[in-house]
Amino acid sequence: MASMMEDSPNAAKRPNFSAISNSNSNGISKTNSVLMVKSGVAKKLVIKNFREKPKLPEDYHAETWKKLKEAVVAIQSSTPISYCLEELYQAVENMCSYQKASQLYENLREVIEQHVKETVEPYIRGVQDRKIFLKEMEACWQAHCRQMIMIRSIFLYLDRRYVLQTPSIPSIWDMGLELFRKHVIGQQLAQTRTVDGLLMLIESERQGDVVDRLLLKSLLRMLSDLQIYQDVFEHRFLQATDALYTAEGRRLMQELDVPEYLAHVDKRLQEENERVLHYLDGGTRWALIHTVERQLISEHLGSLLAKGLENLLDNNRIQDLSLMYNLFSRVKNGLVELCTHFNSYIKKKGRTIVIDPEKDKSMVQDLLDFKDKMDNIVLTCFQKSEKFVNSVKEAFEHFINQRPNKPAELIAKFVDSKLRMGNKEATEEELERLLDKIMVIFRFIHGKDVFEAFYKKDLAKRLLVGKSASVDAEKSMLSKLKQECGGAFTSKLEGMFKDMELSRDINVAFKQYVANLRTDFDSAIDLTVNILTMGYWPTYPLVEVNLPKEMVQYQEIFNKFYLGKHSGRKLQWQPTLGQCMLKAIFDNGKKELQVSLFQALVLLLFNESEDLSYDDIKTATNIEEGELKRTLQSLACGKARVLMKEPKGKDVTEEDKFKYNLEFTNKLFRVKINQIQMKETNEEQKATEERVFQDRQYQIDAAIVRIMKMRKTLSHQLLVSELYNQLKFPVTPVDLKKRIESLIDRDYMARDKENPKQYNYVA
Repeated sequence: MASMMEDSPNAAKRPNFSAISNSNSNGISKTNSVLMVKSGVAKKLVIKNFREKPKLPEDYHAETWKKLKEAVVAIQSSTPISYCLEELYQAVENMCSYQKASQLYENLREVIEQHVKETVEPYIRGVQDRKIFLKEMEACWQAHCRQMIMIRSIFLYLDRRYVLQTPSIPSIWDMGLELFRKHVIGQQLAQTRTVDGLLMLIESERQGDVVDRLLLKSLLRMLSDLQIYQDVFEHRFLQATDALYTAEGRRLMQELDVPEYLAHVDKRLQEENERVLHYLDGGTRWALIHTVERQLISEHLGSLLAKGLENLLDNNRIQDLSLMYNLFSRVKNGLVELCTHFNSYIKKKGRTIVIDPEKDKSMVQDLLDFKDKMDNIVLTCFQKSEKFVNSVKEAFEHFINQRPNKPAELIAKFVDSKLRMGNKEATEEELERLLDKIMVIFRFIHGKDVFEAFYKKDLAKRLLVGKSASVDAEKSMLSKLKQECGGAFTSKLEGMFKDMELSRDINVAFKQYVANLRTDFDSAIDLTVNILTMGYWPTYPLVEVNLPKEMVQYQEIFNKFYLGKHSGRKLQWQPTLGQCMLKAIFDNGKKELQVSLFQALVLLLFNESEDLSYDDIKTATNIEEGELKRTLQSLACGKARVLMKEPKGKDVTEEDKFKYNLEFTNKLFRVKINQIQMKETNEEQKATEERVFQDRQYQIDAAIVRIMKMRKTLSHQLLVSELYNQLKFPVTPVDLKKRIESLIDRDYMARDKENPKQYNYVA
C-alpha cells in the first residue's frame, strides 16, 4: 500500500499503517494519515511506496479461520454468532488481501460439505411418510438456503474478488447448491421419494383433493434451482400425465355425452394451466398442455365428430359448438376434420330438403332458414373462418343441384309469391333483405335458365294483371339478377318493363286519338291496351272467342291507330290476358265488377236474356270448355255469386242453367271476382322445361360454332372442355355429342378424314 506525503520540509512523516500487533482483534490496525497544508500556498502531492512491507504474525491465518469457522458452524446450528458481522467481513477481506483466498474457499467448502453429509443426509433418510418427508425436505431446503445466504454475506468479499476472477470454481451460492444436490437430493432414495411424493400430491389434486400448493411450489423450485427439474421430475411427470389422460379419455368417451365431454376437457386444460401458474416450471407448459390435448382431443377427433356434431348442429347448440371449435383448433388437423364433417352434415341435411317432392311447398323457405342457421353457426361459433364459409358454399351448391331444375323453378315461384300484390308479410326493408337472401340461394343453382323461364312467366302475370306489389321491389330484384348473371340474362325481363312503360304512353296518345274522331263511334267503353314485344314475353296460346261488336269495333280503331304509327308491325290480340270493369245493377243498387275478359263475355250475355244454359253460353262466347267451366264456377259458385246455378253445387256440368242474381249483395262498391286458377299442370310444366331445353340446344350449337370458327381445327376432348368452360348450365357429354353430330349433319363442321376424333370448321 502507498501513503500520501506533503512535499514540505516542515511536515512530520507519519506511517499510514501502525505496527502490527497481536493485541488487535483482527491483527491489523489502521491509522489515517494527516495532511497539513499552509494557508494560501498551493502544494503538489507525491505518492511514494512504503519503505518496508507490513508483516503478519505467524498464527494470523489459523486464528482468523478459526474465528470464521466458528461463525459458519453457529449459522448452521442456528446459534448466536460470537463476533459482529462487520468484524468477520473484515477478516475475510484481510485473508484475501494476503493471498489466502484459495485456502479460505477450500476450508469453507469442507465445512459446508461436512455439515450436509453429517447432519442433513441422515435426517432425510429417517423419515418414512411421504407427506411428512416432503415437508421435512422442504424445511431442510429452506434452512440450507437461509444458511447459504448468511454465509455468503460474510464471505461476500471472497465471492466477488476471488471467485469471480476464477472461472473454474463455482460461486459460494452455487457451491452450496452443488453440495446439496450431491449429498441430499442426489442420493437415489431421497430423489425417488421426493419425486414420488410430488407426483402423488399432483395426482391427488387432479382427483379433486385440496393439496398444499406452496409446498409443491417450493420443492419444484428447489429442483429447478438444483438444475435437475427436467432430468428427475419433468419426464416422469409427463409420463404420469399421459397415462392418466389416456385412461380418462377412453373412459369418459364411453360415459359422457359430447357436450359434457368437451366441457370436461376445457376444465382439464384450465386446471393444467393453473398448475403451471402456481407451481410448475414455465418450461413444462407446452409439453403438458400438448399431452392433455393429444390424449383428450386428438385421439378422439373422429369419435367426437361422429358421436356428437350432428346433434349439436340439429339443436343449434351455439355454446357447445364454439367450445368444440376452440378445442379442435388446438390440435393438428382438428379444424380440417371439423370442417369436413360440417360439410358432410350440410350436404346430408340439405339433400333431405331438396330431394323429397312432398316438401316442395316449403323447400325455398326451408333452404333460407337452413342457410341462415349455418351462417349464424359459422359467424358465431367458427369465428367466421374462411375455410368454413367456403365449405358452406360448396356444400349448398352440391346438394341443391342434386335435383335438377326443380329448385330453380320453386325459387322463381317463391319470389313471385313475395312480389305479388297482397303479400303483407313484410315491410319494404324486410322484403329487400329477403330478396338478398334468395339471391344467395340462387347463386348455387347451375340451371339458372330454368329460373329465368319460370320467373319471366310469373313476372308477366304480375305486370299484365297489375298484381305487382311494388315497382321498386321488382326493379330491385331485376338489378340483383343483372348484377349476378349479366345483362344478357335480364335483357328480356328489362324488355318487359320497357313494354309496359311504352304502353302507357301509347294509351295516352290513343285516348287523344279517339277523342278527336269525327264519327258516330260511341266511346263510352274505355279501352287500355298493353303492347307486348313477342320476343320478350312468354309464349301464349292463340285463342279465338266471340267478342261483342262494340269491343270488335274498338279493336279495329286501335289497329288503325297503332299501325298508322308503326307500319310493318303485326298485332295479335290475346283474350286470355284481358281484364274488364263492368257496371252492374242489382236490387240493392249499383256495383262495379272487376273481372277477366272471359267473365265479362259471360256476364254481358245476361243483358239480353234472364237465364241461359251451359250450351247457350258456350255457343255465344266460343270459350274453350275447360276455361268456360272455371269461368262459370267463379261467377256462380265462388264467394261473389253474381249468377245463380241450377242445380246448385260446387262443380259446373253441361246440363247446368244459369240466371242473373239480382239479389247479390256486397258491402264493397267495387267487387273483384277472382278467376278460378287452374293449377299448373304437368303438361304446362313440361312445356316450360321443354322451352328451356330447346334454348339450351341453341346455346350449345352457337357455342360450338363460335369455338370452331375461332380454332378452325380442334380435337373432341378439347372442344368438350371449351364448351364446359363457356356454358353456364349443366350439360352431359352425351348432350354435347348429339349437338356436335347435328352440326356435322348440317355441314357446320366435319370430321377430319385422317383422325375421326378431330373436327374441322366448314366455312
